[in-house]
Amino acid sequence: MIRTFITGGLLLLSLAAGAAAADEAAIRKAVEAKIPNAKVESVKKTPYMGLYEVVIGSDLLYTDEKATFFFLGQLWETKTMKNLTEERMNQLLAVKFDTLPLDLAVKAVRGNGKRTMVVFADPNCGYCKKLEKEMAGITDVTIYYYLYPILSPNSVEKSKAVWCSPDQVKVFNDMMQKGVDPGPVKDDCKAPIDPVLELGRKLKVTGTPTLIFTDGSRIPGAFPVPQIEARLNQTAK
Repeated sequence: MIRTFITGGLLLLSLAAGAAAADEAAIRKAVEAKIPNAKVESVKKTPYMGLYEVVIGSDLLYTDEKATFFFLGQLWETKTMKNLTEERMNQLLAVKFDTLPLDLAVKAVRGNGKRTMVVFADPNCGYCKKLEKEMAGITDVTIYYYLYPILSPNSVEKSKAVWCSPDQVKVFNDMMQKGVDPGPVKDDCKAPIDPVLELGRKLKVTGTPTLIFTDGSRIPGAFPVPQIEARLNQTAK
């Protein structure tokens, strides 16, 4: 939403480093007044250039103490070439893995199942299907699949059909890897569609696939399998 309102560009960097701290409540009010339908979640003074970070949903923007300028983009520290925006977003989007309601997910165990990850997937998501085909060779892992039907009403029906099938993992794999329709939904079966959608909104999962690892980190989108393997190995230690 914010990216459609702000095109992004270089912020005027004439802000005085020693400027007095602004009233964060005033910045919140000013931002919400200038950006339609914006709900500011937090305002925080940064240690660089007198900037304030403003969190709105899954977006992070920067402003000055009077909310005169907005900057939506990547902020880098040139000495180390560290992406400060990415680092901060990873902190903001970190998930407390041990609090996830894993009973709402389809559980797939491969090999010894010692490594663990979560995947939010929509049954009609092309990138999800591509990812599942590529991840078919990953073993010694337990994957919890949240059926996250955000693309269409048909996604809801397919999610229900997978959840209500006697072999959830097989039906899910056949659907995602082979294009097999999961079949009709059983009328007497109650699938946890609404709780999963609520969970996704709470975690700010805005697209599928989204991968979450036991250290709380996430990967949005279909990443290369070697990178997924590396993250699994790292978080398993």
